[in-house]
Amino acid sequence: MRKQLRPTDVKRLNRTWRRSTENRLSMIVESVTGPFNIGSIFRSAAAFGVDRIWLAGNATPPTNPKAGKVALGTDRLVAWKEAVPVLDAVREAKDDGYTVIAIELTGEAQPLHRTNLDRDVCLVVGSEDHGCSPALLDAADLAAYIPQVGRVGSFNVSVAAAIALSEARRQEWSKLPES
Repeated sequence: MRKQLRPTDVKRLNRTWRRSTENRLSMIVESVTGPFNIGSIFRSAAAFGVDRIWLAGNATPPTNPKAGKVALGTDRLVAWKEAVPVLDAVREAKDDGYTVIAIELTGEAQPLHRTNLDRDVCLVVGSEDHGCSPALLDAADLAAYIPQVGRVGSFNVSVAAAIALSEARRQEWSKLPES
C-alpha cells in the first residue's frame, strides 16, 4: 500500500533534487497586478528554486496582504526587487548571464518544450490582460509559448509561470542518470 511521505522524508527527497540542480532560474514579472497571481508566482518560484524575481512595471509586490495569503511566506525564500522599468530588469538579467525568454504568444515564439531551457534562464511573464509589453518582447532573447489543445486561448499568468518553471527544471533533470 502506498503511503504519503513524512515531512522528514519530503525534506530528504527535496534535498536530493536540489543537489542535482545546477542551472540558475530567475523571473521578470511585468505588470502582474493581481495579488493572488503574485502570491502564486512566488510560491512556484520558491518551489522550483528561482534565485531572483524582478518586478517590473506596476507589478504588485509580494508584501501585499492578499499576495501573502497565497505565497505563505515564500517571498522570503526568493530574492526580489521592487518594481523597476522593464528594460532595466532585462538588462540586469542579461548582465547577470541569463538568457531572457518571454512566455508569450508571438509569431516567432517556439513551443516551450522545444525551447532550450537547460541553461541559466530568466523566464518572463506579463500582465493578466495584455501579456508582455512590446518593449519587453523586443528586448527578450526569444519567446516561447505553451501549446494548448483545449478551447481556451491562454493560461492564467501564475499557471503559465509554474508550467514554464517546471519545464525548465524538467529539461535539466531529464539528463540525470536514473537512480
